[in-house]
Amino acid sequence: MSQSTARLGRIAILWRDDEAARCTATPETSRFKAVFAALGEVGIDAKPVVYEDDVLDAVRAQLAAFDGVLVWVNPIHEGRNRAKLDALLREIATSGVWVSAHPDVILKMGTKDVLYRTRTMSWGCNTALYRTAEEMRAELPARLAAGPRVIKRNRGNGGQGVWKVETLASSRNQPMVRVLDATKNAAEELELDRFLERCVAYFEDGCVIDQQFQPRLTEGVVRCYMAGNRCAGFGHQKVRALVEAPAARAEAGPRLYTSNADPRFQRLRRLMEDEWTPQLTSLLGIPPRDLPIIWDADFMLGPSNADGTDSYVLGEINVSSVFPIPDEAPTEIARRVAERLQSKR
Repeated sequence: MSQSTARLGRIAILWRDDEAARCTATPETSRFKAVFAALGEVGIDAKPVVYEDDVLDAVRAQLAAFDGVLVWVNPIHEGRNRAKLDALLREIATSGVWVSAHPDVILKMGTKDVLYRTRTMSWGCNTALYRTAEEMRAELPARLAAGPRVIKRNRGNGGQGVWKVETLASSRNQPMVRVLDATKNAAEELELDRFLERCVAYFEDGCVIDQQFQPRLTEGVVRCYMAGNRCAGFGHQKVRALVEAPAARAEAGPRLYTSNADPRFQRLRRLMEDEWTPQLTSLLGIPPRDLPIIWDADFMLGPSNADGTDSYVLGEINVSSVFPIPDEAPTEIARRVAERLQSKR
């Protein structure tokens, strides 16, 4: 950045870590060093802010000195949630500090109930929502009779609270199911009532989502990275989660990243930028300018369309802590942050 470039403002990059990390964090040594560098290139002063619940007051004082804060904190981490952090972020947003992603935007688009709220969009599939354990107990058996389902906790990350469920022959008049935890390698068989008991705690998050299982999951998942309303790149991965076939599991591997110009995904890019993101913000009541600076959507392949093209089925939207990859993402983030700070002026 040349010395003549005007400074646009000050941005904090906030993540969760311990006291040692808080004392030693620098832009050059953090995992967000590419974002710090990209922000500096467009004239933005960016500094690290390391959060934990026990230093909330100190973080509040730090954030008051910034024009905005980019937040990377998972909804669940080692038994801790974001309740105190989200209250702090709402507080500082009210005082005029721009927050991305704002906790209220996360609640609208970064929780699993977005699958139900957007089920009528062309990325949707057969999806149900249970508000209570009693609703789930009453309605799930009939849906299982039509084929395997995927049960999803409303808030979580890393596959926590996600299950593939299918019916088995009953035993002693007790409905039996085969369940596969997305974080585990092997399925287990148990009574449906026992599985339902496991899910009771999930209703602390407000609801449970029930989505039709997509058999083409074995072909992989495409992650579309978004910077605001523009695509910032893709990641493709053959996954093990909820996949049981040994051959398909053997093909699973790391996510492979590519730019937003990858010809394999241009139809998905057009759908995301021109159709789905505008529909999403309209359905959820999110002003387009409040879209997170970085977020992503995971897609499974659905049934082929009449013209032979693939359909895509939304599996989840990640907002709380989307690591800024692929390589082009930091530049896109910096561009969107600069636009937001300029509009704030």
